[in-house]
Amino acid sequence: MYSWERFLTTIENILVSKASWANTPALKALVTVVSLLAIWFGTKILLHLIQHRLKTIPRAYLAPDIFKNIRKALDYLFLLAAGAFLIRTFHWQAISKPFYAVCIILMVTPIKNFLLLLLDALEKHLAKKTETKVDDIIFDLLNKFSGAIIYSIAVVIALDVIGVNVMPFVAGAGVVGIAVGFAAKDTLSNLIAGVLLIIDRPFEIGDRIEIWSTPRGTASWGDVIDIGLRATRIKTTDNLVVVIPNNEIMKRDIVNYTAMSAMIRVRIDIGVAYDTDIAKAKKVILEVAAGADWILDKPVPKVVVRNFGESSVDLQLRVWISDARRRMDTISYVTDRVKAAFDAAGIEIPYPKRDIHIISKKKVSSK
Repeated sequence: MYSWERFLTTIENILVSKASWANTPALKALVTVVSLLAIWFGTKILLHLIQHRLKTIPRAYLAPDIFKNIRKALDYLFLLAAGAFLIRTFHWQAISKPFYAVCIILMVTPIKNFLLLLLDALEKHLAKKTETKVDDIIFDLLNKFSGAIIYSIAVVIALDVIGVNVMPFVAGAGVVGIAVGFAAKDTLSNLIAGVLLIIDRPFEIGDRIEIWSTPRGTASWGDVIDIGLRATRIKTTDNLVVVIPNNEIMKRDIVNYTAMSAMIRVRIDIGVAYDTDIAKAKKVILEVAAGADWILDKPVPKVVVRNFGESSVDLQLRVWISDARRRMDTISYVTDRVKAAFDAAGIEIPYPKRDIHIISKKKVSSK
């Protein structure tokens, strides 16, 4: 505070001469405010000229936002300086502390905006050039919480300037924080799980994953549309949005169909009768699979014998498809056409059969 008073005295000596008229408080305040206003107006013109010259620089994409915040900060500084000189000149000590506290709160906005611009510039020049996602997550968290942190610090400083002892509030906030933590443990658990989920990244936005909590009779997989700190949103193939708490996701196995690439292998079970020519059945199945343009030639599709069932030889078609989202289309395409192809080739698709033998016993008559 002593340094601030020395600063005000120095500025006052520069702006106001030691002439006899300077001893009149009203005239002295008027000259000081007018001088500050002239400095403020001249600085505005200078900033406008500099901004106009920077428009010719291609990489100065942040210049408009920077100058906008500089002008806002300049307005607050003019208000602070003018108010301080008026309080000093007319000895309005009763409102000095509240005035400085309000100025501190006002100055937080341009400071926060400058910090967000700095984070944005760092994210564009650093985070986007790296292969890992950790730095992207850090910048995302800083963008979300930096404003709240800066405003909290400003409020604490403003209360201290007014003369309010903030230590009881800090201690009380700690006790309240513990109580809230116990009361909202599920929410906090989801938030922590959300941070871990964002850092670990078992899936990205746009990935297709398996879902275990869809309504009965609806699709059990969908595309990730949002990864939040509390919950993850997934749009199923039925166009339903399922919101799953992050804590539940971290407890379960995550099946991601598109994590490595869009190409996946599909297995389709097909049964044939025991008297079927297996080689012929395999050939017919492969010919059906070759008719789908999204089924890949390499790796080569193949049919294997999986099992000998009660009434059928269980075959399995294994094909690779170019788009994981066509998994169900592949199963439907093959099963629909295999039935018609088997009928044309005289291959029987078996069903459970039971042979019933009736044994008749004749009653022996007694004599």
